[in-house]
Amino acid sequence: GYITLITPVKKRKKQRQMKCKDRRSGLILTIPLCTEQTSMEELSSTLDYLLSIPSEKCKARGFTVIVDGRKSQWNVVKTVVLMLQNVIPAEVSLVCVVKPDEFWDKKVTHFCFWKEKDRLGFEVILVSANKLTRYIEPCQLTDEFGGSLQYDHMDWVNKRLVFEKFTKESTSLLDELAVINENEKASQPDKASRPSDSNALPSFDPETVLQTGHELLSELQQRRFNGSEGGGGGGGTAWSPMDDELLAQPQVMKLLDSLREQYTKYQEVCRQRSKRSQLEEIQTKVMQVVNWLEGPGTEQLRTQWGIGDSIRASQALLLKHEEIESQHSEWFAVYVELNQQMAALLSAGDDEDLLELKALQQQLSDVCYRQASQLEFRQNVLQSAHDFHGTAQDLSQQLDGLLGMLCADVAPADGAAIQQTLKHLEEKLKSVEGALQSLREKGQVLLEQISNQSSWFYGKDMQIENKENIDHIHSIMEDMQLRKQRCEDMVDVRRLKMLQMVQLFKCEEDASQAVEWLGELLDALLKTHIRLGDDSQEAKVLLEKHRKFVDVAQSTYDYGRQLLQATVVLCQSLRCTTRSSGDTLPRLNRVWKQFTVTADERQHRLDMASTFHTAADRGSEPGELLDVEVFEEVETVGKALLDRLTIPVIFPDGSEQFFGSPGDMASSAENIRDRMKLVEDKRLQQEETFPFKSST
Repeated sequence: GYITLITPVKKRKKQRQMKCKDRRSGLILTIPLCTEQTSMEELSSTLDYLLSIPSEKCKARGFTVIVDGRKSQWNVVKTVVLMLQNVIPAEVSLVCVVKPDEFWDKKVTHFCFWKEKDRLGFEVILVSANKLTRYIEPCQLTDEFGGSLQYDHMDWVNKRLVFEKFTKESTSLLDELAVINENEKASQPDKASRPSDSNALPSFDPETVLQTGHELLSELQQRRFNGSEGGGGGGGTAWSPMDDELLAQPQVMKLLDSLREQYTKYQEVCRQRSKRSQLEEIQTKVMQVVNWLEGPGTEQLRTQWGIGDSIRASQALLLKHEEIESQHSEWFAVYVELNQQMAALLSAGDDEDLLELKALQQQLSDVCYRQASQLEFRQNVLQSAHDFHGTAQDLSQQLDGLLGMLCADVAPADGAAIQQTLKHLEEKLKSVEGALQSLREKGQVLLEQISNQSSWFYGKDMQIENKENIDHIHSIMEDMQLRKQRCEDMVDVRRLKMLQMVQLFKCEEDASQAVEWLGELLDALLKTHIRLGDDSQEAKVLLEKHRKFVDVAQSTYDYGRQLLQATVVLCQSLRCTTRSSGDTLPRLNRVWKQFTVTADERQHRLDMASTFHTAADRGSEPGELLDVEVFEEVETVGKALLDRLTIPVIFPDGSEQFFGSPGDMASSAENIRDRMKLVEDKRLQQEETFPFKSST
């Protein structure tokens, strides 16, 4: 193997090469000189750098130095050779000065290097480029010296820079990682006293440095493999087994192994840091949640103790509570996220972290659940208050409506309308009773909730606030009870009044019915009560029926009078000054007078008929002599009765009405005449047989 370097990199015109091996297996150092001025200081630094690359074993075999002076001046070459005495006298075995073909022939005599061997410490020879193969194998020389060694100087420089960069970064990184790992190990027992720089980071990215080292090692291994196979043609770079020493492949491997070891420890440190950082972040967030919930969150609930004095006020409190819940929801969302993170850490945490994490999780859960319970309790109280005030408002509206009905004037048209109004009142009252019962139940629920309200206010004295709320609830329920009682009393009065009105309408209706019945009796008396009987016995029966008929009419009239008197009393009780019996009483009196006149006439006619039939019965008995007085009575009463039948009934108002139809009257008159004729015939027959005698 060989190694090459340019120092500094930006000055690439002056190349110094250390190539392969000479015939003694020593390293070959090539110093190409150019026509420009050569800086001895730079040359010395470059040599020092190149000599630092090989191992002591390699340097012990000595160097063969090729000073390419073909493009330089003799004094520069001489200066370089003399400088080698000061830089590497012990390591140099042979210095081959490649001379130009013609330029130096006259100047060699001025300075003979071979005579200075003892003073210089190494042999110096002047040789042409085509004669170097006498001292060095062609395979160890590049093509510029007639050799076959394939060499790419820039590739060597780049790889060397990569190697040195890797060596520098990896060495620095190893030191830093070792310090970080040791500090972390030392700080483990006492977490509380961990220094502020315990989270220090390395200057280089370990992953990048490791990747660079692996790529470099892979390149070195690939080149060695290609060189051992005898490659090097086709423009590639030949490589010799000495590369292990020149480019320190084992050093790269050792650095990689050490770096991997330290990096593995550092990764564990990072994992512990990450876990510790995560724990600290979680603890910070947990305390933020706890401090807010126990601070501003609790204070918000403490200031919200009222229940409102109306449904609108309770609705406003509900909206305010929703705003508070919204603020709490944001923190509860943080709690959920933290709880998930802590659960994940607990499932994969170390034993030493479990107790602390569990305590933190328990503290957060206790505070959040307690606050959530307070929010829910407050929500329930406000909802109950809203329901209570809503029921109170509905009940108040129902009582107002009922009171409006009770205060309105009652002017029903009839009894059915009164019954409908009564039914409506009863339904209203029943609805009010149901609403009041519902108000009592909701008020009791609200009172029970308020009595438990102070238990979750962290010791705050809620006695005064609760007393105000309790007094307000009792006040509403008592007020509604009083209003309902007043309405009940008014309903009782209205019910009694309406029942009296029902009686009034009933009396008026029944009185009208009595008038109709009496009119029907009158009509029946005139149209159907026309028979006078065929004999005295039938006349007596008709008289008895007539008296009973008159008694029925009298009862009907008396019933109508009583109903009308009751109507007057009810009107006075109801103070219905504008309402009276109307025309019912005049109609009743008018019909009754017509009936009494007609009944008297009927009674008179039946009496005359009874007298007539009695006399006619005596005068027409067979085997008995007809008495003159009987005959005269039959004649007199019969004629009077016939005359009576032709006279109409004259009512008090002057109107007239006949009994029955003319045919009915004619039939009755014919019957009377027939009986009178029978008596007359018996009288004539008796006169023919016996002279007529008086009863005396």
